[in-house]
Order: sequence, then structure tokens, then C-alpha cells
Amino acid sequence: MPELLRSAVLSNYIEIARSVGLDPYEMVRSAGLSQACLVESDLKIPALATLQLLEQSAALSGKENFGLRMAESRRLSILGQLGLLARDAPTVRQMLEILIRYMGLHNEALMLRLETSGTLSTIRQDLIIKGQLPMRQSAELSLGAIIRVLRIYMPQDWLPRRVCFVHQSPVDLSLHRHIFGPTLEFGCEFDGIVCKSSDLDTPIAASDPVMAAYARRQLEPLLKSVDRPIEREVRHLVLLLLPTGRCSIDYVARHLSLNRRTIHRQLGEQALSFSGIVNETRTELSQRYLAQTKRTLAEVAVLLGFSGLSAYSRWHRTEFGMTASAKRAELSQARKG
Repeated sequence: MPELLRSAVLSNYIEIARSVGLDPYEMVRSAGLSQACLVESDLKIPALATLQLLEQSAALSGKENFGLRMAESRRLSILGQLGLLARDAPTVRQMLEILIRYMGLHNEALMLRLETSGTLSTIRQDLIIKGQLPMRQSAELSLGAIIRVLRIYMPQDWLPRRVCFVHQSPVDLSLHRHIFGPTLEFGCEFDGIVCKSSDLDTPIAASDPVMAAYARRQLEPLLKSVDRPIEREVRHLVLLLLPTGRCSIDYVARHLSLNRRTIHRQLGEQALSFSGIVNETRTELSQRYLAQTKRTLAEVAVLLGFSGLSAYSRWHRTEFGMTASAKRAELSQARKG
């Protein structure tokens, strides 16, 4: 079942598209989307088509930061009822926890995770979309929106410790520095924001617990009614666990509080298998990582959960019919073309 998202994701697409010389309605039509999604905020539209729309818009306009331009004016209100609940959280940390829990109601393809290690916390995002398509614009739009929201509630001089992107650096970083600050890193193993854990305890002065309780009562029934296929949960965990070398069905089962037989059965009902999901994820990530010319093949092997370079090389030749080096050259040539 394809991932859906609220058409509110395309808020201000019309203005940004026109500002770079594109016809927004023609772009939406060519992406297979209804033009109504540009004026209605609560339509459910395919995440894949939306991702393709943003990538095509960047390519045709020649603006590498197209998605980030859309993020520049984002506020919590774009999330509808979810935004109302998050706005009335008592602290930034609790606001993020609300976004993590309910994000599927706004965007089924976007999964957020808050990880804490020592004095640092990482807000990690993953786009769970099948296919070997570039995701640069969607990744920058969603991460840009997150940091825009953080900056509203953090002290005026607040800066994250790191802002990480999987894709390579654009030529012009001026807008990135304006939105994210100076601590940008590209060619990372994940997309996310790293900050001091104590930063997240910043209180939200205008929070209203009465309104928060009301908004939560409205959202909980919606969350329970959403059909969340196990495939999405498994794909997300595979993304997280591959670089650790612990990406096994037993480990995934423990994370989901299920037994392995249940996972096999539920995936089988969707004509899927755990090993197939792992292989598909490796296939998608392999091409993303190989596109990063500064990353060695040995590093790619580790990030994909292989025991070493030789194991990765054998898998890659079987999967793609060529060596990883040849695939990297092919991807490089495609970018130049």
C-alpha cells in the first residue's frame, strides 16, 4: 500500500515554483497529482508522487535548494491538529515526542526518532519510500521544517551541534547556512539534527495543558484507526539497524515486541519477507552511498551491514551485475549528463 501524506506538505509550492520560473499547476499535473492539492490542505496524496514533484521542480528550475526554499517559512500550523497539540507541549522535548508519535497522521512516509547518548540528542528522520529515487528535496524540506520549528521555541542564539545530510553538498550553501547555521555536514549516514540534550528541556512559554489535552483526545482515535502495516515498521528498523551489524529478524522482533513467527506471517500476508526487505533497503542505500564519491567502498560495506568489503562486493555483483566501482562511475556519469 503506497504511503500517503497531507497535501499541506505542498503549502507555498505555488509561490516557490513561480519564483523560479515554473508553472506549478503544470508541474503537479505532470507528476500525476490533482491540482486541488495546491489549494486544499487535508487531501491525502501519494508520497512518492510528491517526492518526484519536488525533485523534478529542482531539476527543471536548476535550483538545488528548491525544497529548502519551501521550508523557509514553515511553522507548526502546517501540521493541522497535530500542530495544535505540539504547540501546547510544556517543553521542546515533549513537543518532539508528540511529533514522533503522531507524524503518521500527517506524513506516512516520514519517520522521526529521538536518540540520546550522553549529553547529546539526535533528531533523526527517515523517508520510508520504496524505490531508488533521489530524496534530496524531500529530506531538506522536512529537516528544514523541523529546525524552523525548533528555532521558534529555542533561545534566539541557539545553534545545533551538527546538521547531517546523507546527500552531497550543493554548490551554493547560503540558504542552508541561513536556515541551519554553520555546522552543516554532508555525506553522512543519516539525515538529522544533533544538539545538546539540555536544549530540549527548554520550556514552551505559551503552552496550554487544557488545549493540549483536548487536541490529544481528538488525535488518539485517528491514530488507532490508521492501518499501519508492519512492513513500514520493519523497513524503518532495518534502516536503523543495518549500520550496527545487528540487523536480524530476532532483533527487529524484540524492538516491535513481537515474535519472529508473527513478523514472518504478517509480512507473508503482504507477499513480503524480512530478507527481501533487507535486500531492497541495501539496494536503495547502496546507490545513495555510492553517489557520495568521498565515501570509500569499505565504509559503504559497513553502513550496509556487511562483514567486510569482499562480502559487499559479492552481493553487489550479484544484485547489479557489475562491481561497486563500476556502479559508482555510472552514477557519476549520470549526474554529469
